[in-house]
Amino acid sequence: MSETFTKSMARNIFYGGAAFFFLLFLALTFDTMQVLPKRDHRENITPQVVNGKHIWETRNCIGCHTLLGEGAYFAPELGNVYTRRGPEFIKAWMKAQPTGAPGRRQMPQFHLTDSELDDVVAFLKWFGEVDTNKWPPNIEG
Repeated sequence: MSETFTKSMARNIFYGGAAFFFLLFLALTFDTMQVLPKRDHRENITPQVVNGKHIWETRNCIGCHTLLGEGAYFAPELGNVYTRRGPEFIKAWMKAQPTGAPGRRQMPQFHLTDSELDDVVAFLKWFGEVDTNKWPPNIEG
């Protein structure tokens, strides 16, 4: 016995699928909102971290670097730079720019004060502590 596919059947499949995926979207959104506070450590956001994020945004760091894989791929991912390099390296690197061989990519010199450098480091430290389930994979070498 062969059954023909009717408009009514197609409409039922469409509405049923739309309702299913809408409910799935709501469930995933609810789950994310429950899990996120445990993973982002928002209780560690200090005024220094906020100032560091402001510097990150106003200097357009994401125009060259990525955080969690978002941003440009011109320069290294900085999601775990605090863990990999430490605060003194970060400050020294940012103070020393531009350096290196002619013709190579260079980070601009932003002429940040010591206080601003501390703020950027605080932001990168906080960001590095966000539990991302090891995403993006960031193996240096």
